[in-house]
Amino acid sequence: MKLISVCGSPRNGNTEWMLKHLNGLAASNGIEAELLLLRKLEVKTCNGCLSCEKGGRDRPGICTIKDDMQSIYPKLLSADIIVFGTPVYFEMLSGLLKNFMDRTCPIWPRLEGKCFAGIAVAEEGTGSAVENLKTYASVCGLKWVGCVTALAKMPRQVAGDDKVKMELERLVADLKGAAT
Repeated sequence: MKLISVCGSPRNGNTEWMLKHLNGLAASNGIEAELLLLRKLEVKTCNGCLSCEKGGRDRPGICTIKDDMQSIYPKLLSADIIVFGTPVYFEMLSGLLKNFMDRTCPIWPRLEGKCFAGIAVAEEGTGSAVENLKTYASVCGLKWVGCVTALAKMPRQVAGDDKVKMELERLVADLKGAAT
């Protein structure tokens, strides 16, 4: 069983800590886990050329933009579980994660049936970020398993939050159960 987590934070803070902790828990449960840090990858913005939509739902999964997405598509397609993590800015997803989601257009029909979960961290409230993740899951036909949200103002503040750790343990168990 394989899990790919995608971190949409521009810094090494709470979102990344939660995804690393989740991946560690997954690994200790026999799940192969990999973390993609969008801040370290070159993911250009979609130019709206629509080339990737040729072929409809049977599209070949090719994007004309040459960047790190070319190596990410196969990872997403081979995963049984996908987890997106985002800091919440103005009660929405981070720009890094939204751009990444847009760039999955070439392969989204082939993501159908995979298990999907979300992580969202905010200072005061998660706003519509979780709903945005659920909408993405619905559009792609992903199986929404759940999410963990946290409130934090300082980097790595969630590392000391036992409730968050317990919720991450529960999410890993739910993901493992849903993917088997």
